[in-house]
Amino acid sequence: QVQLAESGGGLVQPGGSLRLSCTASKFTFYLYWIRQPPGKGLEWVSHCDGGLTTAYADSVQGRFTCSRDTDKNTLYLQMNDLKPEDTGMYYCATDFLGTERGQGTQVTVSS
Repeated sequence: QVQLAESGGGLVQPGGSLRLSCTASKFTFYLYWIRQPPGKGLEWVSHCDGGLTTAYADSVQGRFTCSRDTDKNTLYLQMNDLKPEDTGMYYCATDFLGTERGQGTQVTVSS
């Protein structure tokens, strides 16, 4: 198993930015960002693989950027032009369903 620890969440106004980080206890080729909006289920946001291939959900395409520092086993999510609908708990995970994920970091977008 891999241990995952997210950080960087917070309260931000619409249009603002945040950068999330996720540190893994060991190298994992596939790492995903998923989120859980209030009262809803988990949803895939993005992923970056060890070869630096990235993919994004349509709802965040063009606003979010996933990147990795493989030397540090760290995954990042740069989130720009945040919207209220981006509010939720953000997790990094080793699969897109979030079966193995960290404790999460809360992102709240509100004026």
